[in-house]
Amino acid sequence: MGYRSLAVAAAALSFALPLAVSAVAQTPAHRPGGALVSPEQAGRPYTRTEAMVPMRDGVKLHLVILRPQGSEASGEPLPILMTRTPYGANGSSDGVNRSKPELAQSGYIFVYGDIRGKYGSEGQFVMNRPIVHTIGDRANPKLVDESSDTYDTVEWMLKNLPNNNGRVGVLGVSYPGFLAMMAGIDHHPAVKSISPQAPMTDIWLGDDFFHNGAFRQTYGYDYVLQLERAKDDQRVSYEGDTYDYFLKQGNFANAAADAKMTELPTAKRFLAEPEYSPFWKAMAVESRLGKPEVPTLETGGWWDQEDMWGTQAEYAALRPHEDPNDPQHKVFLALGPWNHGGWGSPSNKLGAIDFGEPTGVEYRKTIEAPFFELYLKDKKGFALEDTASFRTGSNQWQHYAQWPPKAGFKPAKLYLGENNTLGFSAPKASYMAKYVSDPANPIPYRERPIQSTYGQNSTWRTWLVSDQRFVTKRPDQASFTSPALDRDTTVTGDIVADIFAATSGSDGDWVVKLIDVYPDDAPGGMGGYQLMVVDEIFRGRYRKSFEKPEAIKPGAVEEYKWSLHGADHTFLKGHKMMVQVQSTWFPLYDRNPQTFVPNIMSAPLSSYKPATITVYATPKYPSHLDVLRPEDEAKASNDVDTEQSSGQK
Repeated sequence: MGYRSLAVAAAALSFALPLAVSAVAQTPAHRPGGALVSPEQAGRPYTRTEAMVPMRDGVKLHLVILRPQGSEASGEPLPILMTRTPYGANGSSDGVNRSKPELAQSGYIFVYGDIRGKYGSEGQFVMNRPIVHTIGDRANPKLVDESSDTYDTVEWMLKNLPNNNGRVGVLGVSYPGFLAMMAGIDHHPAVKSISPQAPMTDIWLGDDFFHNGAFRQTYGYDYVLQLERAKDDQRVSYEGDTYDYFLKQGNFANAAADAKMTELPTAKRFLAEPEYSPFWKAMAVESRLGKPEVPTLETGGWWDQEDMWGTQAEYAALRPHEDPNDPQHKVFLALGPWNHGGWGSPSNKLGAIDFGEPTGVEYRKTIEAPFFELYLKDKKGFALEDTASFRTGSNQWQHYAQWPPKAGFKPAKLYLGENNTLGFSAPKASYMAKYVSDPANPIPYRERPIQSTYGQNSTWRTWLVSDQRFVTKRPDQASFTSPALDRDTTVTGDIVADIFAATSGSDGDWVVKLIDVYPDDAPGGMGGYQLMVVDEIFRGRYRKSFEKPEAIKPGAVEEYKWSLHGADHTFLKGHKMMVQVQSTWFPLYDRNPQTFVPNIMSAPLSSYKPATITVYATPKYPSHLDVLRPEDEAKASNDVDTEQSSGQK
C-alpha cells in the first residue's frame, strides 16, 4: 500500500481546533521526518506509517498509523484506536503521549484519518455529511457517507495492519466526535467501543452554528472560512474588535459578502435557510439513534463554548433504548467542569475558577482509559454504572444511575419575584421588570475588545466562566437575585427556562443565565464574582415552530420555554443565586432586528429598532427556572413549592 515509515516518539494528541495566527492558508505544524521529541516530552515511542485507503466508490482516504515501537516484531496483538478528522491527520497524530498518556502507555495502534476532501484525502468535503446509504445495505457504491467511510476504513485496517487483535475503538472531540458517532451507526462488527466527545450533533438546535434559531454569527463566520475555503484549513484571524466590525456590517449577508464567502456551501445555507429546514435536519445525528449498537462513552463539559448540546442530546437519544443487562449495548456519560475538549488537559482550573483537583486527569485515568481497556482488551477496572458528573461549586464527583438523576432528587421551581428577587416560593404579588433593548447598542457576550474566535490572545475558550458584572451594570437587562444563602443549595439536571414576557416589537431574542454570585469577601480575589452556571438563547420567532417562524404580537404576553442545558452545581452558603434576562448577546449571536422580517440574515438596516421588553413575575405569569434539587436539601430548606402551577400553558 505504499507505506513509508519512520520512528517517532509521540508527544501531543490534539483533537481541538488550533488557534489561528493569521488570515492566510496554514497547515498544522508537522514534526520533521525522523525527528524525536525531547526526553522530558517523550513517552512510549511509536513507529509512524501512512497509507491511502480505497473506499467503496474508489476515492482514497489518507491514514496515519502510529504503532508502539517493537510491537510488530514482537507479534504483540494490539487493538486499534482510530480518530477521523477534518483538521489534518498529520497534525492530530503529531503525538499521543502528552494529552492521552493513559491510553498511549497502555498499548494501542493509533490511527488518524483525513476525511473526504480534507488534507491528504481525495474526494469532496461536505460539512457534517448526512447519512445517505440504506442502513444494512451496502450494495450501492455511490451512496457514501461518514458511516460507510468508517466501515470501509475499519475493513482495510483489519486486513492490512499486522498484529491487530481484531478490535477497534473510535474516539474524537468536536467534529471528530461527530465522526466517532458515525462509527456507531450501521457499525462494522470489529468496532467494539466508541467515545463521541463534545460531538457536533445538531448544528441548528444547539451546537456550533445555531442555538434555538439564533445564529452564532462570529463562530459560524470564522469556522466556515477556516474549513471550506481550502483543502487544508485556512485559519481566520483579523485585527480589531469584532463587535465593531459586525456592527458596522449590519447583518450577516453584508459580512459574508465582505469576506467573499457567499459561495461557500455552508455559508450559502446560512443565508438561504436560517430556519430549521430539511437541510439542517438531515445533518442531525440524534434522529438516527436508537439502541446503542456498541458501548458508547459520551463526554462533555459544563462550559463547552462550542458543543455542549451534543453530548447530552446523544445520551438522551440512546439511553431509553439500551438494555441495562447487556453491556455490549450500553451508553455511559461523563460530564465535567471543562471547556471544549478540556478533559485532555489537567483541568485544575478554567479561567478564574479553581476545581481543587486535576479533573481531566481523573477522567482519563478512571473513566476513559478503563472504558477502552474493558471493551478492547477485556481488562477489568471500568466501574462506571451510567453517569459520572463533577458537581461544581462543591467540587465533588457524583455518580448517578441515569441523567438527569431521579433517585434522591425532586423537581423544584426557581421563581423570578417582586423587586427583582429570586427564590423557590411562587410569587404572591404582581411584578414586571422592564428594559429597552437597542440593536444599535447590543450587549457584548464577553468584555470588549472582542478578538476573533481563533485570535492569538482570544478569550473564546474561557468566556463562559467570565465575570458577568460588566453585563449586570447595564440598563438593558433584568437581574433577579436571591438573598445570601444560609446553606449550600444544589441544582442539578436539565435546567429549563420558562419565561413569560412581552415586547413592543414584533420579534426578539431571549437570553437567560443562571449565575452564582460570590460574596464580597470570597478568597482568592473572587469577591463579587458572577459566574454563569448555565445560559442559553432563544429566538422568539420560533416559539411555536422551528420550521415556520411567526411574528410576535407587540405587547402580548407570550410564554418562552427552552433548555439552558444541564448543570450539577452547588451554590455555597453565603453566595447568591441570580437569574439574568437580556435580549442581545453580540457579536457571537447576530442581532435580532426586533421587527419581524422574512430572513434576519439579510434584514434591512431600517428594520433594526429598539424595543421595550417586559418580564413578568406574577401569580398568573410566574416566570421561573425548572431545576432538580436533592431531596434532603429541599426538605431542610422548607421553601420549595413543587406543586405551584407554572402558569397558563
